[in-house]
Amino acid sequence: MRLVRLTDCLSVSRLCFGTLTIGPLQANLRLEAGAELLSYAISRGVNFFDTAQLYDTYNYLRLAMERSGNRDIVICTKTYAYTKQSARQAVEEARRKLNRDYIDIFMLHEQESGYTLDGHKQALDYLLECKNAGIIKNAGISTHHIAAVKAAANIGADVIHPIINIDGLGIADGTRDQMLSAIQEAHNKGIGIFAMKILGGGNLIRKSRECFEYALGLDCLDSIAVGMKSMAEVDANIELFETGALSQKNLENLSNVPRRLHIEDWCSRCGKCVSRCGQRAIKLTPRKAEADMTKCVLCGYCGAVCPQWAIKVV
Repeated sequence: MRLVRLTDCLSVSRLCFGTLTIGPLQANLRLEAGAELLSYAISRGVNFFDTAQLYDTYNYLRLAMERSGNRDIVICTKTYAYTKQSARQAVEEARRKLNRDYIDIFMLHEQESGYTLDGHKQALDYLLECKNAGIIKNAGISTHHIAAVKAAANIGADVIHPIINIDGLGIADGTRDQMLSAIQEAHNKGIGIFAMKILGGGNLIRKSRECFEYALGLDCLDSIAVGMKSMAEVDANIELFETGALSQKNLENLSNVPRRLHIEDWCSRCGKCVSRCGQRAIKLTPRKAEADMTKCVLCGYCGAVCPQWAIKVV
C-alpha cells in the first residue's frame, strides 16, 4: 500500500488496522489466529496498527511481528491513565508486551475536553517526558468529542484520533460538520489525523459504500482505522482504499464474513435499544441488553440511539 505522512517522523498506510475487533473484548480470536491475520495484513502492505491498554491485543501484535519478520510497523496505543505512576505503568506494559524499546504513538484514551486533559495532566506530562527521552515518538489523544479535538490542537498534540463518519454517529457534543471543521483546523496546524469508526462501530454497515466514499474523500484524514477480523475483510478494505471500489470476488468474500450484534458490558440497561428495534430482537437482562441473533437483521438502528456507545456490529 502507498504510505502517507502522518507526522514528521512517521509514514503510514492510509488503512490502519484497528485491533479491538480481534481481541477478547470482541471476536476473541485465538492468539495464533489473530497473529496470522495481522501478519497477513503486514504482507499486504498495511504498516499501521491501532491498539490500547484496554484492548489486550499486545500479544497478537508481538507474535505478528515475530512471524512476519517485520518489526518496523507503526503502532499506536492508548491509556486511561491520569497519574504519572499509572502512565509509567502503561508505557512499560506496552514496551514489555510488544517487546519494543519505543512506542510510535502513545495516546490518552477517550478525552472529552480541555478539562479532562487538565485532569490527566500528570499522565500527559509523563508522555511528553517519554517523548523527550525517545521512549515514545509521538503523543496525542483519542476522542469522540469536538471539544477535545480543539483542546488537543491548542496544546500541540502530535496526533489526534477522532471519530468521524457520514452520519455523525457517536459524536458526543455536536454535528458531523462541526467535528469535521475541528479536525480540519487541527490538520492545518500540522497535526496528524487518523480517524475512527467511519462505519459507526459497524452500525452503518448497511451503507458501507457511502461511508467509505465519504471518509476517503476527506483530505484532512491522513489515515483511517478500520476493525477487521478476517483475511476477506483485509483484502476488501485494501482494495477499497487503493481503488475506491470492490471487485465481485471481494464483494462475495465479504458477504460471507459472519457478523453479530455486540453489546458491551458497560451497557446501562436504559432500554432505548429495545424500543428502537423493529425486529423485537433485543431484551433487557439483569446485567445488560442482549440480542437474539435469530431475529436481528444487523440494521444498526439500535446503535444509533445508544447513549453509551455500547452497541456495535462486529
